[in-house]
Amino acid sequence: MADRGKAGRGDRLPPARLAYDPHTWKEIAHLLANLPMSLLGFTYVMTVLFTGAALTLTVIGLPLLALGLLGARLIGRFERGRARMLLGVRIDEPSPLPLRRAGNVFQGMWLALRDPVAWRTVLYDFIRLPWGLVTFTIVFTSLFVLWPVLPFVARGLANADRAMVRALLSPSDELERRIAELESDRGVVVDTAAADLRRIERDLHDGAQARLVNLAMGLGLAKEKLLEDPDAASAMVEEAHGEVKLALQELRDLARGIHPAVLTDRGLDAALSSVASRCTVPVQVTADLPSRPAQAIEGIAYFTVSELLQNVSKHSGARSASVDVWRVENRLLIQVWDDGRGGARLDGGTGMRGLAERLGAVDGLFVVDSPPGGPTTVTAELPWRDRTEQPGRPDRPQRAG
Repeated sequence: MADRGKAGRGDRLPPARLAYDPHTWKEIAHLLANLPMSLLGFTYVMTVLFTGAALTLTVIGLPLLALGLLGARLIGRFERGRARMLLGVRIDEPSPLPLRRAGNVFQGMWLALRDPVAWRTVLYDFIRLPWGLVTFTIVFTSLFVLWPVLPFVARGLANADRAMVRALLSPSDELERRIAELESDRGVVVDTAAADLRRIERDLHDGAQARLVNLAMGLGLAKEKLLEDPDAASAMVEEAHGEVKLALQELRDLARGIHPAVLTDRGLDAALSSVASRCTVPVQVTADLPSRPAQAIEGIAYFTVSELLQNVSKHSGARSASVDVWRVENRLLIQVWDDGRGGARLDGGTGMRGLAERLGAVDGLFVVDSPPGGPTTVTAELPWRDRTEQPGRPDRPQRAG
């Protein structure tokens, strides 16, 4: 997106000269066509849009204005194509309005009414009429009176047209970039949620559910043998009791994987300390937070550190590690360090890449510094959002370090 303007300015045209080359004839054709095109655009703006604006106090005013703005987008597309063909101006088409994803007709109408691309096209069509008169008059007269210098005149007028097209018909770089990012982030969030649901379903099916089925079968057999062979029934009940303990432990682990109770009750410091205690490497945890962030941000921070410490346990070969969490203005920063063998990369596997995508989906950052031989430093950054208290569960102050 950011290269659009550069791409347009980088289209090198041959210098204007006395001889009439194809570029000169294209510029002349564009300048002569300015008058009829500006008449059509100005008439459309005055008839449809100004009528819709004048009728905004009535029922049909806003819908008519919204339809008029959608039509202005089509005019802008045609003008970009004309400039591309005759002036050599390379301008990308703006992203279409997400009307299909609008919840209802009113939301779609609101999208059209606040579309900056359409409003800039309206301004372009409104100011083009006097310019079209000027360019048509000068070029048409020069064809008979000033034809030796017409290539230079046409180049100057065409350059003004190029500047006008780039200024008013180019998509907003920042807006387009943000739209693309949000669409990509939404896909990442949807994919991550679907993967989490599949993981939970798999863990339930293969773990606790299978144990509970075996438990039910064992208790059924023990019930049948209760009168015939009490000793065997007692042994089967004892075995079933062990299965119950294992099933409860698996359910606790699963619940902790979804959202650990210690994180809800005691905050990020205690939850990270709990994760660090399960790491095979000694981990020092320091959390310097004046208050607790929003629950979603707190959960992402917890699972990010948990995943990174799992990587330290499995792959780093480290002897020690540390976790630091602190706040800087409106950002939550996390840094996980270990003295292992290094060599970690974002493209080295799905784990790191998945963390980077998950943080990117909430406007976060994920940076890995892991030269071969170590040490490894992973820095994660999340937007800070203040926590809203839930009724009946006030937030508790979080200690530092």
